[in-house]
Amino acid sequence: MAIVDVENLTRSFGSVKALDGLTFSVEEGEIFGLVGPDGSGKTTCLRILCGLMAPTGGKALVLGKDVAAEPESVKDQVGYMAQPAKLYDELTVKENIEFYADLYEVPRDRYRRRMNRLLEFSGLSPFTGRLFRNLSGGMKQKVGLSCALIHTPKVLFLDEPTNGVDPVSRRDFWRILYELRREKVTMVVASTYLDEADRCHRVAFFDRGRVRMVMAPLELRKMLKDQLFKLTTPDRRKALGLLKTMPGVLHPYVFGTGIHFLLDESGEAPAVQSSLASAGLREVAIERIQPSLEDVYLSLLQEDGVEP
Repeated sequence: MAIVDVENLTRSFGSVKALDGLTFSVEEGEIFGLVGPDGSGKTTCLRILCGLMAPTGGKALVLGKDVAAEPESVKDQVGYMAQPAKLYDELTVKENIEFYADLYEVPRDRYRRRMNRLLEFSGLSPFTGRLFRNLSGGMKQKVGLSCALIHTPKVLFLDEPTNGVDPVSRRDFWRILYELRREKVTMVVASTYLDEADRCHRVAFFDRGRVRMVMAPLELRKMLKDQLFKLTTPDRRKALGLLKTMPGVLHPYVFGTGIHFLLDESGEAPAVQSSLASAGLREVAIERIQPSLEDVYLSLLQEDGVEP
């Protein structure tokens, strides 16, 4: 059953088209990722799905309701967490959660049980009396998540929930999301971190207001049918320029401290190394590697003529 169904969704701000014909669906119980760089349309899409913004065209259904025509019909069944978590600095952890419980008109006896459960599995129980402004970035995000969950939503929309937090807090946050799956919560998570896409059941790659594709992470990796290699050299600039001229070499790009490139059926790594040596690059190491989702995304951009 599709919990979220988006069809040809568009949104313009004057002459700027933030969303350009998005189409995808999210099944019940999925953790669904919206992955792409800043400015690719992820936040605009989430705000429309929450009923906070009207689309320019197309259709967005959440729990079978048209969120443009009936935004109030789904608000008590969805949770939304913005980036960063926008809560009240002068309220404590407990007071912020209680405030959101009152906003959603959750009965007092019910929200106390729910709050105790949220505090327990988020690890916030020892900090209920601490002011929100005195929390670390990761703890603030956990409080924001607890506020979004206090009314027990069926669908949870998270806008870059781990942006700017430390690796340990990122791991803890995703542990909490996996716990929520046991409660049959459907989650749509926007992120700029491509490694987080591996934690999702399926991923929609956003690119300049469009969805390039929707696939499971493993299937996305299989899209790079050519061999992927990593090259390390002291002179990356010269190596990159040479690789772009070599037959059989596809889509070379700088990746971390090295260069990643593909070889088609006509290319061979020893021949690449020999050609680089002939051009004066002798301190070169080439190894075949398994593609990451970032490799897939950068390869897609280059196919469109966009330099990563």
